[in-house]
Amino acid sequence: MKTLAALPKQTSAPAKLISPSTAARTPTRIAPAVSTESQFVPLIHASKVVLHLRQIHAQILLQGFSWSSLLATQLVSASSLRNAIDYSISVFSQYHPKNVFLFNALIRGLVKNARFEVALSHFVLMLRSDARPDRMTYPFVLKSTAQLFLRRLAGELHCMIFKTGVELDSFVEVSLADMYVKIEELGYALKVFDESPHRLDSRSTLLWNVLINGCCKKGDIVKAMELFHTMPGMLEENVRPNDFTVVSALSACAKIGAVEAGLRIHKYIKDNRFRLNAAIGTALVDMYAKCGNIESASQVFSETKERDILTWSVMIWGWALHGRFQQAVQCSKQMLRSGIKPDEVVFLALLTACTHAGQVDLGLNIFDSMRLDYQIDPSMKHYSLIVDLLGRAGRLNEALKFIEEMPINPDLVIWGTLFCACRAHKNVEIAEFAVTKLLELEPKHPGSYVFLSNAYAAVGRWEDAERVRSSMQDKGVGKGPGWSHVEVDGQVHRFVAGDNAHHKDANEIHQKLEEIMSGARKQGYMPGTEWVLHNIEEEEKEDALGSHSEKLALAFALIQTSPKTAPIRIVKNLRICGDCHSLMKYASIMSQREIIVRDIKRFHHFKDGTCSCGDYW
Repeated sequence: MKTLAALPKQTSAPAKLISPSTAARTPTRIAPAVSTESQFVPLIHASKVVLHLRQIHAQILLQGFSWSSLLATQLVSASSLRNAIDYSISVFSQYHPKNVFLFNALIRGLVKNARFEVALSHFVLMLRSDARPDRMTYPFVLKSTAQLFLRRLAGELHCMIFKTGVELDSFVEVSLADMYVKIEELGYALKVFDESPHRLDSRSTLLWNVLINGCCKKGDIVKAMELFHTMPGMLEENVRPNDFTVVSALSACAKIGAVEAGLRIHKYIKDNRFRLNAAIGTALVDMYAKCGNIESASQVFSETKERDILTWSVMIWGWALHGRFQQAVQCSKQMLRSGIKPDEVVFLALLTACTHAGQVDLGLNIFDSMRLDYQIDPSMKHYSLIVDLLGRAGRLNEALKFIEEMPINPDLVIWGTLFCACRAHKNVEIAEFAVTKLLELEPKHPGSYVFLSNAYAAVGRWEDAERVRSSMQDKGVGKGPGWSHVEVDGQVHRFVAGDNAHHKDANEIHQKLEEIMSGARKQGYMPGTEWVLHNIEEEEKEDALGSHSEKLALAFALIQTSPKTAPIRIVKNLRICGDCHSLMKYASIMSQREIIVRDIKRFHHFKDGTCSCGDYW
């Protein structure tokens, strides 16, 4: 784990700046002569491109203002905002002595350009200089620490902030709580919140937002709702959940599929007469769609009169992920009639709808229309969906040809998509080629090894599958486990594949699961042992299948909820396997309940023994 002491010193050589002699040969667009330091500042901020900044910089050097800390700071700040962060570093490196304003401008620019390690290395350089970090330094350093998930460094920074006396600054306070949320240390975030003297202040809404969002992401919906409802019981009557709070909380519910919490937030919106504007309407549509209730999403959409392109795209995505192809297309037509042109996100949603419905020709036509009719250049995601569209339909040679003719180099997702199609259609030859490409791009990517092992296992080539698995272990390549979330009584519970002991109800869960599988066998269910990767005895394969996280989540939900009540909603981080898919159908018959599974690709609605995907996934 990196700490401040372990971070590298900033030693990169700065890019060469424009010298006065070079500037004399460089045409400039600065017409009037500038004679004072302050006259350069508006010119710097008015510049549109980096070339203009370079020309202004040349004039600064020519007119003898190279000593100006103000102008150096403004140049660093302006160039970082124009995605010229290397030029910012160059300006910074050539100015001496460096002060806190110059350091803050560069560190802020580095963070805005996602150069988090370099930002921290400059923070170390700052500590070694005469410049002392202040309230404007720490928020960006904390953000870098969060993005790099440096837990040990987080504690060191907290101590440093306390010693320098800036812990009571509201900007630092929010950044500190946000960092702890992002490095999954919710307890420390709540401690920062509880010790804040500003949390009852009318300006503290952002701090409440951070904690509510953090609790939702952690799955502690009870605590999130407690905070949410506490805000208007507060001393200052102006402190209450605002639009941003509501949208943030709904977004967190959408990510983990917490529909019960989402319903309570929706009720709060109605009871407190929030205006159903584009932001709140979009967040509600997104929450209902991602929590498996597409009908409610559609109802909210129809009630939302202020619709922007994001509102439309979220609704189209919702129809697509639920396998409602016709509604997705119809919604896009309504959008066009309203006068809004589709963007790249809308086309992603439409292509996804075509992929899940097997509408290959229509999908190809939409892809062509995006390029030719709307002049939108396809991204890697668009290309990946076309590969998926062709691959699912078994048109593997066309998919490979499409990849080879792409104007951009295919990435891991493209080759992985092709492999998945090869496995489904048992085409080992193209699968081997796809995995070769994957390993060229990322030799230690675990998916590459798992993909190839799966391909061999699917056709019974167990020795080859074991060889790939052994190679994976020898090279120290690890694979993260599958997990599933299920919400019961406002609390989100997490289950991990193969984890038979972590839950307090483990024995009861496994007894329930055995009861489900036994009942399913009597109705014709046969465990799909081909989904187990190793060549082991059939009985052992069945045991391995029983540890899949979505099965554990299902059993727990059936134990904890009343029979024939609301649908069971499960969120999974991987694609559901064929065996779990089959068992869910039988479980929906025996429990007489709808079971909704959201995997990494789409929604599956299991009801009365059938699935909404039509077994095409």
